[in-house]
Amino acid sequence: MPPLPTMTHSSSFLLPPPPAPPADAEDAVSYAVVVLNQRLPRFAPLLWTRAQLRVCADGGANRVFDGMPELLPAEDPDEVRARYKPDAIEGDMDSVRPEVKEYYSSLGTQIIDDSHDQDTTDLNKCISFITRNPPGPDNSNLCILVLGALGGRFDHEMGNINVLHRFSNTRIILLSDDSSIFLLPKTHSHEIHIERSVEGPHCGLIPMGAPSSSSTTTGLRWNLDNTSMNFGGLLSTSNIVEDEIVTVTSDSDLIWTISLRKHT
Repeated sequence: MPPLPTMTHSSSFLLPPPPAPPADAEDAVSYAVVVLNQRLPRFAPLLWTRAQLRVCADGGANRVFDGMPELLPAEDPDEVRARYKPDAIEGDMDSVRPEVKEYYSSLGTQIIDDSHDQDTTDLNKCISFITRNPPGPDNSNLCILVLGALGGRFDHEMGNINVLHRFSNTRIILLSDDSSIFLLPKTHSHEIHIERSVEGPHCGLIPMGAPSSSSTTTGLRWNLDNTSMNFGGLLSTSNIVEDEIVTVTSDSDLIWTISLRKHT
C-alpha cells in the first residue's frame, strides 16, 4: 500500500506578521475569518488584519461592533468600528441587532439573509459562502479561521465540530481564547508544526465520525502506537507536546486540539 500524502499544519497565523511578504507569496495561504456570536478572543484584531475575507455569522456582527473597541481601548471606538468592517454578514438574521446591520450595510458590507434555510447552521452557511467566493485564486490554499467557535452552548459547539466533517476537504480551524481545534483527515498523514510561543503544551486527539482501530503519533509525551480509540474506550486527552513537530496517522478522521497560551 503506497504511503499517504502528507498534510502540514501550523498556527503561525497567531504570530505577528513578518515585515515583508515571503518571496513565494503566490503560494501563501489565503485566510478567511468567520466571527460567531461569542465573545471575541484577544487575538481577533490580529487575525482580522491577516485575513483577506471577513464574514460575520449573524450575531457575530454584534460581537465585532461591540468587541473590537473593547480589545483596542486606546483607540477611538468609531474609528475602530469603521476599520474592522466585515465583508459580509451571513445567516438567518435572528440575532444581529438592526442598528448594527444598518451600520455595516451603510459601509458596504454585503448582507446575505438565508432565513429560508433552517437545516444548516450559520457557520455552515458562512463556510459555503467562503468556498464559493474564496479570497485567493481557488480553494487549494484556503484556511478558514473561526472565532468564537468554542464556549457557550454545547449543542452549538458540536454543530461547529460537525462543520469540520461536512467540509473535510477545506482547512477550518475553530478558535477560542483557550484552544484551537481542526480536523486531521484519514486520507493523509499529518505533520503539525508546534508554535511554542503561542500554543501548547496540552493537546488531544479524538476520533470523530467513527472509532479508530489504528492511530500512531510521534512527538507527544504519551504517543499512540497502532492504538485503538473510541468513545467508551481510550481517548488521547490531556496529552503533552514534547517535540517541535508532531506526526499523526490514523485509519479514522481525528480531531486535533491544542491549548493556546494566554499572552498571545
